[in-house]
Amino acid sequence: MGKYTCHLSKEAIAPCTFNRPGIENCPMRIAPEILEKAKKIYEEVDEIKEITKNASIVEATGYIKWPRLKDTIEFAKLQGYKKLGIAFCVGLMNETKKVVEILERYDFDVTSICCKTGGLLKTEVGVPKEYEIKSKTGYMIGSVTCNPVAQALLLNDAGTEMNIICGLCVGHDITFTKYSEAPVTTLIAKDRMTQHAPSSILFTHYGNSFFSEDLQGRKTKK
Repeated sequence: MGKYTCHLSKEAIAPCTFNRPGIENCPMRIAPEILEKAKKIYEEVDEIKEITKNASIVEATGYIKWPRLKDTIEFAKLQGYKKLGIAFCVGLMNETKKVVEILERYDFDVTSICCKTGGLLKTEVGVPKEYEIKSKTGYMIGSVTCNPVAQALLLNDAGTEMNIICGLCVGHDITFTKYSEAPVTTLIAKDRMTQHAPSSILFTHYGNSFFSEDLQGRKTKK
């Protein structure tokens, strides 16, 4: 088992970017067999090859020009996805409404599931009572647990082709991804301290102008 520390590279840009090994324990030096295994997966697994190709096309097309939501839209289009699912945090209801509104204007069929679906009590899933109602920082957080397993199973039942995370808690996002049958991408990473920075595009003049211009000429769904 290797110990890799690519972040310790002393060069401003990792040497592997130029197809050459870097620091002493660079994976290119000590794990060539694993890298070869990865290469074969790209060559032999059609789904992964297609996803990788389309992700690179989106990156090259909208680099520094598109917000992440636009990247997500264009990636889904290249993949041929029509049915999208959104697993969202109840605290980001307004952001999710805006996301769905935009996705539907691009003619996607969107299904959304709130994190508190099912009304499952925290005590039913083993959360200690002291963490049930009030946070240790003084905020009311309630007795109903987030339910990422149900979010995933409901979106599986809906037959979504790609699922989008909007603000699930750390840990709950892992559980959701584990049980989702469709591939998963994160649009909004919950970060209460920084106001969920990726979502800032939704309520700014720049964001409104960007999507208005991008949608110009398209027939809006009624």
